[in-house]
Amino acid sequence: MYKKIAVEEGLSNVVQALHASGFHTTSLEEDDLKNVRAVVVKGDGTDILASPVNLHVPIVNASGRSAEEVVEVLRDRLS
Repeated sequence: MYKKIAVEEGLSNVVQALHASGFHTTSLEEDDLKNVRAVVVKGDGTDILASPVNLHVPIVNASGRSAEEVVEVLRDRLS
C-alpha cells in the first residue's frame, strides 16, 4: 500500500523527491487529510497543530533539511 504524505505549499523539491521514492502526496491545504500518513511543513508545524483538523501522524519539519533527508526521516518514522 502506498503512503500518502501531506506537504505544505512551497516544498516542490520535497514533493518531487517523495514521488521518486514511491510516496503519493497531497497539498496540506486540502480538506481531506484523514488518510495521510505524515505531514511535511516548512517550519515547526505549530500552525498545523493548532488547526481544527485532528491529526495523529508524524509532522516533519523540512527547514534546514534536503529533500532526500526529509524522505529518509519519513521512511524511518513510517517503517
